[in-house]
Amino acid sequence: MTAYLMRHANAGDRAEWKGPDRLRPLTALGQRQAEELAESMSAEPIDTVLSSPYVRCVQTVEPLANQRKLRVEPSSDLEEGAGSEHVIRLLEQFKGRNIVLCTHGDVVQEVLDRLIAEGLVSRARASLEMASTWVLEERDGRIVSAKYRPLTTDR
Repeated sequence: MTAYLMRHANAGDRAEWKGPDRLRPLTALGQRQAEELAESMSAEPIDTVLSSPYVRCVQTVEPLANQRKLRVEPSSDLEEGAGSEHVIRLLEQFKGRNIVLCTHGDVVQEVLDRLIAEGLVSRARASLEMASTWVLEERDGRIVSAKYRPLTTDR
């Protein structure tokens, strides 16, 4: 199984947003990034699209889900502050299926820290740009390899 762990696309500066952070949407750049993510994954087999319920995460994977005629399934396990153990739990829960997991930078960082500790990723290669994806290969509920896939849209 393959899990595509995504950090949400550009949602602007948190400090400039006046409403609840959960409702902060993607910027125009973020919307372009979300479209590019969908296009870049057009050949990937995907069974399920899971996302943090935060608006910016849902908006990041909506184009991909729409392209596949799948629905975006909100998961509190992918919210800010959820931690890597929740991502691992989702991998176990969806074992054997190809899934997209859209989350936040802090959660991706915790997963990367775990992969570094397990020797699957070197600290020097542990990138987590907005709208990037970590392609995680899972076997028996365990991550066995991880490959970083940056996104090229930055304007």
